[in-house]
Amino acid sequence: MDASSNDAFTIVGAGYRAHQPAIRKKGFWARLKGKPTLSVAVFSVIALGCLFSNLIINHDPAELFLMNVNEAPNAEFWFGTDSLGRDIYSIIWYGGRASIFIGLMSAAVITLIGVSYGCLSGVASGVVDSAMMRAVELLQSVPVLLSLLLILSLMGKPNELTIALVIGVTGWFALSRIVRSEVRQIRNSEYILASRCMGARFPFIMRKHLIPNFVSAIMFVVISSISTSMAMEATLSFLGLGLPVDVLSWGSMLALADRALLLNSWWVILIPGVFLVVTLLSITSIGHYFRKRSNQGPSNL
Repeated sequence: MDASSNDAFTIVGAGYRAHQPAIRKKGFWARLKGKPTLSVAVFSVIALGCLFSNLIINHDPAELFLMNVNEAPNAEFWFGTDSLGRDIYSIIWYGGRASIFIGLMSAAVITLIGVSYGCLSGVASGVVDSAMMRAVELLQSVPVLLSLLLILSLMGKPNELTIALVIGVTGWFALSRIVRSEVRQIRNSEYILASRCMGARFPFIMRKHLIPNFVSAIMFVVISSISTSMAMEATLSFLGLGLPVDVLSWGSMLALADRALLLNSWWVILIPGVFLVVTLLSITSIGHYFRKRSNQGPSNL
């Protein structure tokens, strides 16, 4: 008798039936659990509102309504006016362009310099790698705000591009250390050694072999650098070294905070501050999701 055939044995018993495990499909809300859906939605609404601000503003953001200086929110000026008589509602949407641009541009500069420097240090010899890392530690020991103040004081009238470049040039040190650590772990892999033996140059190896292996590990730092750069721009404007008041941005709006405190104009500080904080929290939440995904793997999310 063939024991492997289906008719070889017959299983009997009261109420016996073959067990068929049920496959439960995840519902819509279960699939969204743990993902920054709300943060992405909030940031998308704010970014689209700033991008298409001409469609939703109700006043010219640069116009000075001298007869309506420091007016509280009302039917005509939904978010009130500042000490220069400008409509805060219109400035928030129009000025958000500059703040988001500075955040994205600074993050791009930080990524470019940090990834390139970290990869170069990771594949270098021990002596060169040690010298490069000591240089990073020396530069990182200087407070970022102090470096920004020093560089901006030597420059002329700042604009969005120069602010973004200065923030990016002074903010790549932490990213380079992470990239260097990741590269040191994979630099002796067989596919990298084979690529070297075939005469591949460093830019090709970095683009094809190194970056794809650590891109998930640095996504949190890259995304978080957007919010960090936006907060730094607001800080510089508040200290009077950022964008001029006539350049519309969330930071330049907060530059009038000291005058608003004296005049008890809470809406001049609170409303732009809420928009800035909500945007920063949304970006940070997205960055935390990528860090969790990098630590646990996509299958666990």
